[in-house]
Amino acid sequence: MKTIGIIGGLSPRSTVLYYQGLNEGVRVRFGGHHNARIILNSVDFGEFVALKKQGDWDTQSKLLCKAAQSLEKAGADFVILATNTMHKMADNIEASLSIPFLHLGDATAQYIKAEGIKNVGLLGTVYTMEQDFYKSRLENHGLSVLTPDQEGRNIVNTIIYDELCHGITKDESRKAYKDIILKLQENGAQAVILGCTEIGMIIEQKDYEITVFDTIDIHVREALKLAFEE
Repeated sequence: MKTIGIIGGLSPRSTVLYYQGLNEGVRVRFGGHHNARIILNSVDFGEFVALKKQGDWDTQSKLLCKAAQSLEKAGADFVILATNTMHKMADNIEASLSIPFLHLGDATAQYIKAEGIKNVGLLGTVYTMEQDFYKSRLENHGLSVLTPDQEGRNIVNTIIYDELCHGITKDESRKAYKDIILKLQENGAQAVILGCTEIGMIIEQKDYEITVFDTIDIHVREALKLAFEE
């Protein structure tokens, strides 16, 4: 079994879900007391939030590249970045490594295509929904990507940063997300990508007729496949 390097902390809430998912996947595969071989570099989320507000993506990129390289030096066989938004720097991270980097957007797109879906709604931070780095990655796989209107994007983003990243879940926020997803469905979305690793805290498939794809679940599955390869 290969050793998985995780750049975590962005936010700590989602990193916990990655850690749990990877270990549970190994337990199911091998049974007994087995768990995943993981090396974790957990960065300071507050530092990155402040840098985003300043528009300083270059410093964030350097910090993430440094974190990725530390994982490689520590013995990781490949690296995953446990967040959607920071995949804005994925190309730089990948270039800084001599081991594989498992891109969350690629894994998600390939999984969705295998389900025969072409038109998807995308929820996430405003950076993920409005900037090109994530949507274009999905579109390069042949997907058509829809995002909420400006008001919807602001609501989704505010709930992520002010509530979910702090472990806060509210019924009114669940309803707000549901209304936004219904609008995406009305506009032609066949499924919705939970393109922020915290959104799964308040969205569950059982509450929706439309398919929702949790990027943590997909990323974990693909990471386990790679870890199990001989």
